[in-house]
Amino acid sequence: MSVVAVIGNGPVGATAALLLARWGVPVVVLEAAPARTVVGSRSICQQRDVLDVWDSVGAGGIAAEGLTWTTARTYWRDRELSAWRFVDRGASPFPPFVNISQSRTEQLLDAAVAAHPLAEVRWGHEVTGLVQDEQGVTLRCAGGQAVRAAYVLACPGPRGQAVRAAVGARFDGETSPEQFLICDIRAELPGWADERRFYFDPPWNPGRQVLIHPCPEGTFRIDWQVPSDFDLAAAEAAGSVDQRIRAIIGERRYELRWRSVYRFHSRVTDRMRVGRVLLAGDAAHVFAPFGARGLNSGVLDVENAAWKLAFVLRGWADQALLDSYHQERHAAALENLAVTTATMRFLVPPDEPARRHRADVLSRAATDPAARALVDSGRFAEPFWYVDSPLTTPSSGRRFAGRPPRGEAPVPVPGVRLPDAPVRLPGPAGPAGQPGRLAELARAGLLVLVTDGVDRAGVAAAVAAATPAPSQVRALPELDQDGTVRAMLRARPGEAWLVRPDGHIAAVLTSPEPATVTAAVRRSLALDRSAAPAA
Repeated sequence: MSVVAVIGNGPVGATAALLLARWGVPVVVLEAAPARTVVGSRSICQQRDVLDVWDSVGAGGIAAEGLTWTTARTYWRDRELSAWRFVDRGASPFPPFVNISQSRTEQLLDAAVAAHPLAEVRWGHEVTGLVQDEQGVTLRCAGGQAVRAAYVLACPGPRGQAVRAAVGARFDGETSPEQFLICDIRAELPGWADERRFYFDPPWNPGRQVLIHPCPEGTFRIDWQVPSDFDLAAAEAAGSVDQRIRAIIGERRYELRWRSVYRFHSRVTDRMRVGRVLLAGDAAHVFAPFGARGLNSGVLDVENAAWKLAFVLRGWADQALLDSYHQERHAAALENLAVTTATMRFLVPPDEPARRHRADVLSRAATDPAARALVDSGRFAEPFWYVDSPLTTPSSGRRFAGRPPRGEAPVPVPGVRLPDAPVRLPGPAGPAGQPGRLAELARAGLLVLVTDGVDRAGVAAAVAAATPAPSQVRALPELDQDGTVRAMLRARPGEAWLVRPDGHIAAVLTSPEPATVTAAVRRSLALDRSAAPAA
């Protein structure tokens, strides 16, 4: 099996290595730093589907150690405007989000990578350039080393200039003039451990915002919007950082564990696949941090890339499948950019009309529920919906209704991620079967769920005729003995649901004849580029 090189050993790069190794693909990870450094909270907010990905590759400790928060509260000055919770369309064992420091996430991923015989990490290997040919890619490192790989999954973080330059990819966008101060503190704040709190124009940061997130071990992360000329060293010397913290927590004892100042960027590359090189994570897109769409989106980038690379390398699909990586994940990046740009326009109005709009919305939101829906403190990360992907077979009876309300997941239709739920698998555990999960079934390859009235053997034969890739056809009534899954899918008799290895629904076939099934499977693997009819 040919080697895939992963550039960068941050959380996205480490996840990429684990996902590829899980498919039996040997991986070498090239990391510029000489060793892992443990510093600050950084990316802390990890979404449900990302936790599921990590659990599938042996890093379930991230979900187990992370702090689960359930309520998002938003305030204007001294008034609470809203408090809402997330809605799960299924019955996932993972919470909507956990908070855990990026440093601890990296440590847990490091342990999983070290335990896998197909994954190797080479520290101190800064990639400075690469050259592609018809058979593979040669990577050059700053120390003079050369590494040969069949494909490259580039996850070097926001400082991926060398890789982008080598493949001719742009990174257009802008840098915010605003600054933000982060402090990680350890303190006892009763009642705050399961809540995210966002404050507009609080008395202790007038005219600006403050965000407070709980983290494990009694730690809280506080983000203040600060003036563009804010000087952290001068503020510490004058004692104003302590004053900012005291204004929030009062005279309670606290320990300052980390502090930093940052400006955020909003940029998206124009090309996420260039030949045998695929860009992912912050090397491909960076967003404003409100909504946790950076790291979470990066993990879903490499989940998308890993199964496609594996299918190509194993001969189950050709390189045309890799074109869909850019098509799907670039669309996801643009969606994230649109969402975070709208949030930042509300948080930091760029002009006088925007400032008047925000002031009007916030003042009305104190008493008007309709205005509260217009208050934008960040729409949280969610899996993208591949409804317009060339791999998705549309269904005339199951159309995507558009971006769902804040905190909710869309109704399952082609392109949407399959909600997770417990199922019963036939096996030695007795007539009731052994416990399992839909997400676990999907990750084994192509999954087809059939309802009553469908010829299961005929569907299996049609799938096998389309591809030698691993697949399974499961009868929903056998898996779903109490009807929970059928209810959440709104599944009807006579249907076949085709699910990709990344859990996205590729098709819902209401007439699952052999030719229809074969066409949908071939489309899901880019084996047939002609447009398939609506299912």
